[in-house]
Amino acid sequence: MAWTLDQLNAATPAQALEALDGVYEHSPWIAEQALTQRPFRSLAHLKHALAHAVRTASTEAQLGLIRAHPELAGKAMVAKSLTAESTNEQSKAGLTQCTPEEFARIQQLNADYNARFGFPFILAVRGPRGAGLNKQQIIDTFARRLDNHPEFEVAEALRNIHRIAEIRLNDKFAAEPVLGNDVWDWHEKLAEHSDPGFAEKGQLTVTYLTDAHRACAQRISHWMRDCGFDEVEVDAVGNVVGRYRAATPGAKYLMTGSHYDTVRNGGKYDGRLGIFVPMACVRELHRAGKRLPFGIEVIAFAEEEGQRYKATFLGSGALIGHFNPAWLDQKDADGVTMRAAMQHAGLCIDDIAKLQRDPAQYLGFIEVHIEQGPVLNELDLPLGVVTSINGGVRFVGEMIGTASHAGTTPMDRRRDAAVAVAELALYIEQRAAQDGDSVGTIGLLNVPGGSINVVPGRCQFSLDLRAPTDPQRDALVRDVLDHLGQIAARRGLRYTLEESMRAAAAPSAPALQHHWERAVDHLGVPVFRMPSGAGHDAMKLHEIMPQAMLFVRGENSGISHNPLESTTNNDMQVAVDAFTQVLHQLAEEQQP
Repeated sequence: MAWTLDQLNAATPAQALEALDGVYEHSPWIAEQALTQRPFRSLAHLKHALAHAVRTASTEAQLGLIRAHPELAGKAMVAKSLTAESTNEQSKAGLTQCTPEEFARIQQLNADYNARFGFPFILAVRGPRGAGLNKQQIIDTFARRLDNHPEFEVAEALRNIHRIAEIRLNDKFAAEPVLGNDVWDWHEKLAEHSDPGFAEKGQLTVTYLTDAHRACAQRISHWMRDCGFDEVEVDAVGNVVGRYRAATPGAKYLMTGSHYDTVRNGGKYDGRLGIFVPMACVRELHRAGKRLPFGIEVIAFAEEEGQRYKATFLGSGALIGHFNPAWLDQKDADGVTMRAAMQHAGLCIDDIAKLQRDPAQYLGFIEVHIEQGPVLNELDLPLGVVTSINGGVRFVGEMIGTASHAGTTPMDRRRDAAVAVAELALYIEQRAAQDGDSVGTIGLLNVPGGSINVVPGRCQFSLDLRAPTDPQRDALVRDVLDHLGQIAARRGLRYTLEESMRAAAAPSAPALQHHWERAVDHLGVPVFRMPSGAGHDAMKLHEIMPQAMLFVRGENSGISHNPLESTTNNDMQVAVDAFTQVLHQLAEEQQP
């Protein structure tokens, strides 16, 4: 019989401990500590309390928890001495029916892993959807994680233990993330479309106005109609726009959405999560026959990543009147102009200017996005409230010294361009850390025509400097450029530097940010505020209307722009729940 939270909150300590037995393998101390936080406001609250007990425990206790878990397809499975929970999970993953070759491979991986880390390999074999990973996925993950740093792998093992616990709690409390599953399934189906050259390799790449891109637009538009949107169209730049009307004509709209294009060989959730979460909310409103005092406009932006043409935020930029007609003459790698690609896609270029929105007709813009970083994962939090989208400045430059013989040029007489840039990189690392939320990167560093026995005479480099506010960003830029000049002068070098991009910071509108905070708190999850280091469509809409974002935790240490980018059905579910709460709050505000 499934438990309820009310029963757990009212149970005696012994009864409550018994109810949570088996959630964490052979480690009752976790439940004991978490139960001191009763009453739990939600299942998400209980999950966080359990994870918090582990996170604040000693390293010895954490390692003890990891070592309490059995090996995958190991001796305990063969001896049939696993716990009922582990038996069920390994059986569902097919590990009890391994071929001799698969079993031998897993046994070797177990041995290699234990020798490297000193604890068993832990993997939530029921996976991010809860339906189970297949044996090959398990083996591939096993092999990949053998290369992790030991400290990182301890954290990865604990993250997987928490996911195992989350699924076991779902079972105990009969909590099925139905909407999270739907959102997950939409992502999987949309990821079936990928550009040629990548699709054949099983890689996801969707760039602006390719066949795969247009297929994605069609799928999204069909799903929007199925969800009950009143109007659905593909606009003049390829954005898919769905509108769910308000209860009364003439009311304002809430705009939301994100992009559906991807980087090359990217992940399935960057951008697309911000389309499907509000789609699920609109579908539930439609199923309930409910209208709000405002309309909802969900936009799947056609382009944000700048992969096919040198025009980023094309989709959202068109909505604020920032479409540059010169872009139409840009050519892709195959020589196809943007104009030709638009015409081939059946888009009406003459209508692009008509896409500009009147901000007076909107309550504002909100966006849900996968975090694309490790912070929420490290804090065991499913959601984060964004305070600001970082402003950034980019430069491309070249340090110029003198190429000379590596064997005959004394160390104190060298004019080494590469060492100078390396010194600058170390300074950026130190200077950005002083601000906490500032970041700086030299992502490109190239010695043209370099040779193993030649002191580098030239070094091409890039600078990417970001911060949550423009004054903080500008102070970082000023200090870095001053130090660049000092390095060059001290080393007898000269340099060139060209600014290639400047974007203003986009602080969240206080009222909309507060709505996200209230929604997260309503779910029983601690409210965590954080800046966004990456750019998003919200920063374009910020130029004409208030905006605020919600981040959703990613798996695999939050990696993004990578095939390992992932999140879970449960985290998708809480994102849908939080979005629904914001809709309720805004509806209350709009009531006469």
